[in-house]
Amino acid sequence: MDQPQQPLRPKRRLVLVGLAAAGVAAIGRVAGARPRATHAMRRRDPDLGPKVLIFDPSMPPAAIQRRLDAVFRQQERAHFTDARYAILFKPGRYAVDVHVGFFTHVAGLGALPGGVTIDGHVHVEADWNKGMALVNFWRGVENMAVRPPDGADRWAVSQAAPYRRMHLHGDLALDDGGWSSGGFIADSRIEGVVRSGSQQQWFTRNSAMRAWHGANWNMTYMGVDGAPPTSFPEPPVTNLAIVPMVREKPFLFVDGAGEWRVFVPAFRAKSRGVSWAAGMPKGDAVPLSRFFIARPEMPARRINAALARGMHLLLTPGIYRLTEPLRIGRANTIVLGLGLATLLAEGGSKALTVADMPGVVVAGLLFDAGPVNSPVLMEVGPRGAARDHRGNPIALSDLFFRVGGATVGKATTCLEINSHHVVGDHLWIWRADHGDRASGRVHVGWAETTGDQGLVVNGNDVTLYALFVEHFQKYQTVWNGERGRTYFYQNELPYDPPSQAAYMAGNTRGWAAYKVADHVENHQAIALGVYSNFTADPSIVLESAIEAPRKPGVRFEHVTTISLGGGKGPIAHLVNEAGAAARPGAIRQTLVRYPAL
Repeated sequence: MDQPQQPLRPKRRLVLVGLAAAGVAAIGRVAGARPRATHAMRRRDPDLGPKVLIFDPSMPPAAIQRRLDAVFRQQERAHFTDARYAILFKPGRYAVDVHVGFFTHVAGLGALPGGVTIDGHVHVEADWNKGMALVNFWRGVENMAVRPPDGADRWAVSQAAPYRRMHLHGDLALDDGGWSSGGFIADSRIEGVVRSGSQQQWFTRNSAMRAWHGANWNMTYMGVDGAPPTSFPEPPVTNLAIVPMVREKPFLFVDGAGEWRVFVPAFRAKSRGVSWAAGMPKGDAVPLSRFFIARPEMPARRINAALARGMHLLLTPGIYRLTEPLRIGRANTIVLGLGLATLLAEGGSKALTVADMPGVVVAGLLFDAGPVNSPVLMEVGPRGAARDHRGNPIALSDLFFRVGGATVGKATTCLEINSHHVVGDHLWIWRADHGDRASGRVHVGWAETTGDQGLVVNGNDVTLYALFVEHFQKYQTVWNGERGRTYFYQNELPYDPPSQAAYMAGNTRGWAAYKVADHVENHQAIALGVYSNFTADPSIVLESAIEAPRKPGVRFEHVTTISLGGGKGPIAHLVNEAGAAARPGAIRQTLVRYPAL
């Protein structure tokens, strides 16, 4: 992954003050004791499968800690494992340390973040990789309050590791002394200071903090109280006061009567700050009884039959091997994944399709390409979709796509958005640039792991926040729809084109990282970073990071290009013919706006 050009910082160790002693005391007090029965506990919990751990505050803290530690030991280095876990805390307080490893999703089950309080740390470290957090992917935490006893926590991650709906009573470090390439925070309040350290880029939305220290290549804030003001390009900060239109990710919670529900927040227009500042936000609390609870061993036809009956869908952790797609055909259907539930397309199938219906919500999933080429992994609306959804848009949250790495992967396109008025919130679309040597799962390479483009947008009025697309073999992102909006874009070009001749878009050197079609009249993108590192042939040149029609309604702001590895693989221009080359001796280039005023 990307490597920032700066010295490493010494790690500040998190000290778990008092937790070890508290755990020993707890063992002495309650070993062998039965937990007290509460009103909520008397109701039977849903069967969410063996990979979902559900904790109750009446359980002995030491017993909870042992289970947390066991999951972490298994997942700490499990970069390409098939194991998936969701760790859920019922409302109450817990004196535990939650160390979050790969493919682990941690969530509180309160209606508000303060409903679950962790008197300890909820953190990600990079000790397993000598402080390098560049590959600390595929994990997440949401919907809880954290009170670290030493006043500081750490979330040292890169892509696909959301920090959502959190209330941290302390400071937050986003690196671990080594390189890091993240990341995403949304709907969170951090009472202390956020220190981004070596993070190359970061997107923060609808949040509040005391202050933010640090900026390297692209730090973007939207609707965030306490964020630094716009100063791009030095320091490279973009601060937008409001978020035009967004729907927060749905979440599980247990109400005061012990009933399990899924809360689906309403859309917010022109918003700023956390959604829960004044209590429960607007939205719908849908009983879990209206959800079909899917297990990885279930065939797609059984899941599709439930969807056709009008059920919502909760996907429990694991790998769903699909020879036909899951089909979302009804308006306002909710699809929610736990524990990075993974849809693996087999036999050239699509993994998931959404009909051209309003109000559909799809959140919390990982899509994996199989060894037979799929034309597309996720399709939102069929091609030619024409319905107007502006009153009830389709929402996509925390969706991650992977081609290769763990297995041979082939997909022409990962995500194709054909419907109008779709809002996407945190997407990472990745053609693998590396595998796991320790486990022998290394499936990368120009011919073995193939993918033309990560994202194709054909629909009009599509808005995307925090879009990460990396390493595809042609255009990384193709935008054909009108009035598209992208707020924050991170792209790293493929490492492995074997030669310039193999990496030509017709007569043009290389394929742009962001391509807006010639016919488009109106498009806007703000805060874009494009990085090159052509290790297979450093003489390759990309003509332009962004290609777009030269029209007054097509605008770009705060664009950065970087030629990594000391200038391996120059990027000749930033947007069309504008901007200087990122090259040896001048590896970073910036453009404040295009076209220039």
